[in-house]
Amino acid sequence: ARTAALHYSLSRPQANRQENRKKFAPIPVVYEARELGAWEIRSGRDVETAWCATNTNNMVYTFSRLTISAVCLISTSSTMAFSTASAGDRASHATTRLEISALESLADITTLSIDSGDIDTVEKYAKTGLVTDATTNPLFVSQAGQNGDERYESMVNEAILYAKKTTCSEDGCPVPDETINMAIDRLAVNLGKELLQLVPGRVSTEVDIRLSYDTDASVARARNIIKMYEDAGITRDRVLIKLAGTWEGIKAAETLEKEGIQCNITLVFSFLQAAASAQAGAYLISPFPGRILDWHKARSGQDSFEPGADPGVLAVKRMYNYCRKYEYPMIVMPASWRPSRGANVDGAEVDEILALAGVDEMTIPSPLLDTLSALESSVVTKKCDAESGASQCTDPDFRLDEASFAKYLEADGCGQDKLKEGIDAFTKETEKLIDILISKF
Repeated sequence: ARTAALHYSLSRPQANRQENRKKFAPIPVVYEARELGAWEIRSGRDVETAWCATNTNNMVYTFSRLTISAVCLISTSSTMAFSTASAGDRASHATTRLEISALESLADITTLSIDSGDIDTVEKYAKTGLVTDATTNPLFVSQAGQNGDERYESMVNEAILYAKKTTCSEDGCPVPDETINMAIDRLAVNLGKELLQLVPGRVSTEVDIRLSYDTDASVARARNIIKMYEDAGITRDRVLIKLAGTWEGIKAAETLEKEGIQCNITLVFSFLQAAASAQAGAYLISPFPGRILDWHKARSGQDSFEPGADPGVLAVKRMYNYCRKYEYPMIVMPASWRPSRGANVDGAEVDEILALAGVDEMTIPSPLLDTLSALESSVVTKKCDAESGASQCTDPDFRLDEASFAKYLEADGCGQDKLKEGIDAFTKETEKLIDILISKF
């Protein structure tokens, strides 16, 4: 309390990669100061910065939940106490505490991406400094096509005009497939460009899901997507091309990675897909622990699992451990979450997230980010560690080819069923988008 000056900078790196984390001091769990003078907080928990002032010297201090910078306690007769408590709470507490949320603690050990195409939602979380990347999928692009918001409408209209101009499609004529495909890709890029103005890291943009079993067509569409980004002044190192975890999608990624186009292999439900992606040199995979859990629940009749025994959690850890043991640089970024202990258990919606804390990266939808923001940091402990994970891996680094991949996938009920289900679901969303675009042509 007698400190004359406290300078504690907690600025976060833009890309919270492993090599950067060691450069930044960890956030303390609690900063506590005893209230010795009159003070007030003229702001609440939901704003980025709260303003505090002492009546003794009338000095103003600013701080946020993420950054405390150059807080000077000049008067020895008054010490500032920082709190996000309400006015009613303040009067009854002699000591106040600045708590760290579970989301903040998770961001210290795992890079966080937001799984959303909603501009306002992405902006809200990007401003916290905790979320560095964003992922999109055909559902988000389809929603942009029918949103009605002027910002999304302008994206759709620009995509249609661009497609007409590029493919020489005339007004009033039947819309050829080439033109529609160009409009789909352009709309995805328009959404990605908007999100890249908000997040400091990367955005994932998905190749037309209908091409999941066509390597050459997937490569061609991916190159065109990257060209549109680069024509807009966005370098390819800020974009991840999403491809389905089919053999053809993985081979497309292998070709693109050699061209400096980094890929995100999505719809990953089996260790087989992860191993093949790592061997192909994919930059990142997106396994879906929640959907893996769904499959096992449906077939086992078991309604709940302890998070550490959740089949989806175990599958992701197996993939992560394999990559660490054999030193594949591929990032493991789980997505699509379910409550391990069941939907009726309080807090269970983030079971899988907490059980995988420490994995390379996660992409999380905004409702679950909200939940993590409301939880205390004490619920977060590191569950994935590179060194211990490598030592736990018992899988051989068996080299896969097309025949062995097909053979093992056929024997993997979860991988086979969920991959088909995911492709079918995203195909339906793409078909909805096509109808929307045609109606606007």
